[in-house]
Amino acid sequence: MWRAAARQLVDRALGARGAHTSAGSKKIVGVFYKAGEYADKNPNFVGCVEGALGIRNWLESQGHHYIVTDDKEGPNSELEKHIEDMHVLITTPFHPAYVTAERIKKAKNLELLLTAGIGSDHIDLPAAAAAGLTVAEVTGSNTVSVAEDELLRILILVRNFLPGYQQVAQGEWNVAGIAHRAYDLEGKTVGTVGAGRIGRLLLQRLKPFNCNLLYHDRLQIDPELEKEIGAKFEEDLDAMLPKCDVIVINTPLTEKTRGMFNKERIAKMKKGVIVVNNARGAIMDTQAVADACSSGHIAGYGGDVWFPQPAPKDHPWRYMPNHAMTPHISGTTIDAQLRYAEGVRDMLDRYFKGEDFPVQNYIVKEGQLASQYQ
Repeated sequence: MWRAAARQLVDRALGARGAHTSAGSKKIVGVFYKAGEYADKNPNFVGCVEGALGIRNWLESQGHHYIVTDDKEGPNSELEKHIEDMHVLITTPFHPAYVTAERIKKAKNLELLLTAGIGSDHIDLPAAAAAGLTVAEVTGSNTVSVAEDELLRILILVRNFLPGYQQVAQGEWNVAGIAHRAYDLEGKTVGTVGAGRIGRLLLQRLKPFNCNLLYHDRLQIDPELEKEIGAKFEEDLDAMLPKCDVIVINTPLTEKTRGMFNKERIAKMKKGVIVVNNARGAIMDTQAVADACSSGHIAGYGGDVWFPQPAPKDHPWRYMPNHAMTPHISGTTIDAQLRYAEGVRDMLDRYFKGEDFPVQNYIVKEGQLASQYQ
């Protein structure tokens, strides 16, 4: 009882919509993908509705109300029922709850928006900042997972793996149908658009393949690391693109990067380029990518990010030739789930205690957006 009373005092001191209010019971809503028949196949499968990040017992033992759902769209969704009185919303990039300015306006009790993973572009960040909300994510929780996946997709597309797999699955055997457009990765020029945590990890993993490595970013990598990796900084994106045999998108989705790769920019790429995008689907012009794949200007496009998500059945990327697309899975390996579940628990614990989060986790704090979203 004394703890509840103490929390009420902290709540009054910090204000009703403060980032660290901690009075009494909190209503916490989690939006995750549903696992269904796969829920019980791995005890560490915590990133789904059924797993609920593994924090249900911990939250409920402290008197908090924890609601978990995958139903997130439309006025009659389960999420919509709880918007007006929830204090915390947890969602993931893999099954994002789109937090619009309209939803923020309805959410009278909302204090904290947590992303279980990295990338908070599903939230209207300026609206969140204007409302005095805190937005945070588990920075670094799945960077290794995404970088490994990017390397996988590069190899799948460069080696023309998928047609070979499809032949075997269909009872066929035609070596020429694969070999006529299969290449070695060694000696190719690979450029990453964005060299943050994931981009740097990818460059490090590409070094043993003896590629020519380029990167474009608003900030140059530390010179010692740049020398160690053997990557060259390209200040001008449009000058880098025609040099690359493989282009990997590793930049966050912001108003500046939304639609960055339109028809005109794609035309600046080398004919026959491989493109991998595990960043965000909306960075690309959807139809321009599909058209470039159909014409052969893009020889292969791979990634796991779409817009919107889940992707509708008629999304053109499902049907374009030479693609290596999957649902949004790269950052939700079991290892990554355990890391971002632990990160969410840590931030909730700090929130209840009125403590600050690790500084790198903040996306919006006290009305200010993190630099990458400005």
